[in-house]
Amino acid sequence: MSNPETPTMDTNQLQSLIEQVASERNRQAFERLFEHFAPLLKSYSLARDPGAHLVADELVQEVLIKLWNKAHLYDPVKANPNTWIYTLARNCRIDYLRRNGRYGGDINADQLFDTLEDDGRSPFELTQQKRIAEQIHRALSQLPVEQSQVLAKTYMEGKTQQEIADELNLPLGTVKSRIRLALQKLEIIIGGQTQ
Repeated sequence: MSNPETPTMDTNQLQSLIEQVASERNRQAFERLFEHFAPLLKSYSLARDPGAHLVADELVQEVLIKLWNKAHLYDPVKANPNTWIYTLARNCRIDYLRRNGRYGGDINADQLFDTLEDDGRSPFELTQQKRIAEQIHRALSQLPVEQSQVLAKTYMEGKTQQEIADELNLPLGTVKSRIRLALQKLEIIIGGQTQ
């Protein structure tokens, strides 16, 4: 069913108009092509993406600009005018969707890795971390053996206070007291080193 406002033309008329645009840059021929194809192309776009009138308008504009600029490339032996125009429309629609991120493209892993930032620590951070580790190690060496032992089991071995009490055959309260005292002494020792 054709739109009553769309001028109907046969293949020979369309070919003739395209040739006039290609050879003479004939504006009247282009206007007739525009009047013929603009509503058809808009319907084509809206059929694929209902409600997207802006996309349809842009598609019509892009296809008809290509028609004006590439009319000299049209070969009536290879395709009839409708096939050529709708091929332009399909390609323009794909380009439009890609430009606007609505069409999935291939992901190139090499490009992806180029955009990733290095999460590694900077030399400054590594130096700072090493300095803090040395301070803690020196501070631990100044603690009584019983206190450094419960801290090591807690923070280096990841044991619970109850596991430490069971392992060392100590009351749970004693383990808690040793940990609390050890942390207080460490705070004093490290605080004195940084001043």
